[in-house]
Amino acid sequence: MSGTGAQASGRGSPGDAAPGDVRLEDIVAARARIAQGVERTPCVHSPMLSRITGCEVFVKLEYQQRTGSFKERGARNALLQLAPEARAKGVVAASAGNHALALAWHGRDLGIPVTVVMPRVAPLVKQARCRELGARVLIHGANIAEAKDLADTKVTEEGLTYIHGFNDAAIIAGAGTVALEVLEEVRDLDAVIVPVGGGGLIAGVGIVLKAMRPEAKLIGVEPERAASFIEAMKGGVPTRITMSPTLADGLAVPEVGARAFRLAAPLVDRTVTVGEELISLAILRLVEMQHGVVEGAGASPLAALLSGKLPELAGKRVALLLCGGNIDPLVLARVIEHSLAVDGRLVQFSATISDRPGGLADLAATIASTGASVQDIRHERIFGGPDVSRVRVSCIVEVRNAAHGDELQDALKAKGISVHERVRPQAQG
Repeated sequence: MSGTGAQASGRGSPGDAAPGDVRLEDIVAARARIAQGVERTPCVHSPMLSRITGCEVFVKLEYQQRTGSFKERGARNALLQLAPEARAKGVVAASAGNHALALAWHGRDLGIPVTVVMPRVAPLVKQARCRELGARVLIHGANIAEAKDLADTKVTEEGLTYIHGFNDAAIIAGAGTVALEVLEEVRDLDAVIVPVGGGGLIAGVGIVLKAMRPEAKLIGVEPERAASFIEAMKGGVPTRITMSPTLADGLAVPEVGARAFRLAAPLVDRTVTVGEELISLAILRLVEMQHGVVEGAGASPLAALLSGKLPELAGKRVALLLCGGNIDPLVLARVIEHSLAVDGRLVQFSATISDRPGGLADLAATIASTGASVQDIRHERIFGGPDVSRVRVSCIVEVRNAAHGDELQDALKAKGISVHERVRPQAQG
């Protein structure tokens, strides 16, 4: 195969592929091909997540791959099928991070030069990691579609082979290997919830699931701010949408892949969307209950269960594909704090207290008497009003739950401390 932009699978462009161009036997062959270079991740029962969702939840820990996502499966499968000339010239891809990381890791392992074009919104941690792995990293465009424009020029100018992150047949076949493992590890599976970005993962999983356990439901989940698969389902063809920034940046694809959509559309039983608050809350639940750091895309299957949109799964055996764990540490810190507020465990309020000695001590003692813990407190004197004997303070306090927050507010009022404002963010479905 030459390095002139042909798909790494050697099956032509996405637009001219037949609907059945990835079959179960292709996925089985991919599994054997990548076995020595990709981790077999655990798929474990989660009693805590089962309790809060009302399902028997099994979590597939794909964030434990070496580069933190399922993308390694497809990347290695595609790279291993390159012809010698294409391997020597190298490959290029447009990616917000996980596909780029996977290509960088396995390209280095296999001695194949890798160039990745990342949109400006790509997390800094993913950009840095790709460079550490030896890839040439180019930053271009506001999204994946615009990043691909530059990648296409590299195909033309440098003779690189373009490896599509979700629409290449070899990528889809590699992604499907995760479903083979899930079915081996979870008996009597009733449903799989799959994050949907470009559609490659749900296509591969669907091919396996409907061939080997057709009675199981295949459910996709997208962020409300980037629901390109649902839009494609409405018209029957991939359609470019206008996206908004989302915590699930790995799913922020403005148009699903043509090949991936043709394969996935007849197999998917249902697709739901989730809002940013629920994605954030799902990340917190996974940190606390599964002891795993999962990015927004990876947390979206749990967000779908928490949304209340899938009541038919109550009591069912459900696998969640936690597809990636590459979240910026600074974003993670903000997400955790915000989610604690949504969960009613961080309370923010302002109150007026005496500005005489002992005023702040009385406030702190009242808070402590309820078992709450002060996280932050600030005085506002300049804009607090003309009464110099009183001062407004803004507090952030940790409580057990929302009811404990109400108890704290009642205790403050009983002490004569006037609470002017209490901020209560609400989770949205």
